[in-house]
Amino acid sequence: MSTETAPWLVVGLGNPGPDYAATRHNIGFLVAEEIADRVRGKFATHKRVRALVSEERMHGHRVVLAKPLSYMNESGGPVKGLLDFYKVPLEHLVVIHDELDIAFGTLRLKFGGGDNGHNGLKSIRQSTGTGDFYRVRAGIGRPPGRQDAADFVLKPFASAQRKELPLLVSDAADAIESLITEGLERAQNRFNS
Repeated sequence: MSTETAPWLVVGLGNPGPDYAATRHNIGFLVAEEIADRVRGKFATHKRVRALVSEERMHGHRVVLAKPLSYMNESGGPVKGLLDFYKVPLEHLVVIHDELDIAFGTLRLKFGGGDNGHNGLKSIRQSTGTGDFYRVRAGIGRPPGRQDAADFVLKPFASAQRKELPLLVSDAADAIESLITEGLERAQNRFNS
């Protein structure tokens, strides 16, 4: 299968279960759900891989949307399983995740790089053997005062942020569509704020 006809795997990172649904760490899930809503897709449990999956068409491209059912720091196993199952080349993997080092409401798209202390990215790097995949980094900002970062990401967004969150989620979904259809450089020019 050529890279041009290969499917894309778009993985939203988060933690499963209602206790984590509205937390900062789950912004990847929110973006994956937004994309599924736009194409009227429905997530279903994958039979072989611990993930919720929705197979869709997006502007002529086959796209597999996924939300791993493992905890964030174990995301690599499901991601590797989905890459293998759907025969997705690494250059068609897009991971959406929260980013502490970017102000809330800001997006950054990039290809490759380290994990910057993000346990979901670290797990994916360990399982795939590389960091060479696309990342859509959704800024959640730094914790206030001396609050521990691990505690901060597992808390819900502040009330003012909850009002702006739909715009961030929508922009991130737009950025992924742009990345898949127009390429990284154009998507970065439009969405790297």
